[in-house]
Amino acid sequence: MKKLASSSRQLAELKGLAASIPNQGILINTLGLQEAKDSSEIENIVTTHDELFKDDVHPEAFANPAAKEVLRYRQALRFGFEQVRTTGLLTANQIVGIQGELERNNAGFRKLPGTALKNRGGQTVYTPPQDPAEIVARMSDLERFINEDALFPVDPLIKMALIHHQFESIHPFYDGNGRTGRIMNVLYLVKEGLLEIPVLYLSSHIVQTKADYYRLLQSVREQDTWEEWVLYMLQAVESTAKQTVMTVQAIKAALFDYKHRIRDVYKFYSQDLINNLFMHPYTKIDFIQRDLQVSRLTATKYLDALVDGGFLSKQRIGRSNYYVNVALNRILLAQYRAAP
Repeated sequence: MKKLASSSRQLAELKGLAASIPNQGILINTLGLQEAKDSSEIENIVTTHDELFKDDVHPEAFANPAAKEVLRYRQALRFGFEQVRTTGLLTANQIVGIQGELERNNAGFRKLPGTALKNRGGQTVYTPPQDPAEIVARMSDLERFINEDALFPVDPLIKMALIHHQFESIHPFYDGNGRTGRIMNVLYLVKEGLLEIPVLYLSSHIVQTKADYYRLLQSVREQDTWEEWVLYMLQAVESTAKQTVMTVQAIKAALFDYKHRIRDVYKFYSQDLINNLFMHPYTKIDFIQRDLQVSRLTATKYLDALVDGGFLSKQRIGRSNYYVNVALNRILLAQYRAAP
């Protein structure tokens, strides 16, 4: 109960702070990209911030497979968020859709036996349900558990921990179970109103404590140690929320600093320009053209002027230029280094 209280307080602080950002899409985009990177790293899909940001700006010129897989994670997160925001539910069909966005296929739930979870030595440590009918039945039960509060009236943070363990134990897909499960965590908190937007991402904590994460998952299966598992997840919420609060505060301060300084110096200042610069850690001329409804020549002049002013740095990929938001990039890199 003590850990639940401290986790809830920290999460409430994050919710309030995120609501104070004028354009919350900025947080969804930038922090969602960070979460995508961390969650994929748990599955040994490793890429760098620089590769991600480049691929986000110039996907046609920078074909990094790991970066593209990470960016699919962010797309799956957005898809799930829109579904939960529209329906107020988190259903089995929506979960299938999230996994489909991740894996770019329509395979759905496993239909063939043979899936088993192995340790680093190749030994089978857990065999999830194998019968397709059982997988469907267990996911149907989980859907009811997620959406019908009366079935288990307990604090949503505790329930999130139970949902996550059950989903990972059903292991309903051929691939993408871990990443889908981590997306479900934050979407459940949005569904329950503990967050307005999906900005609490536990993957950075799990990356740093991966051995404990897998040990505790298995310990519940073998020894029924639910309390230790729930405490681990509550600690993940508390420490991640605390770190995210600091990151959002830094983004908010940088955003207002850029807004005031650019407005004071440049006649082309607009709120659409500020939103663009903070929506994309790396931006490009095409984005400015689209968002500000200006010509390519004008967009180029704006960006080059901001480079001269020290707001952006200019780099080149192939024949194209891209522009790095100096302050935002520094904040995101600092968040990664400071992860628990």
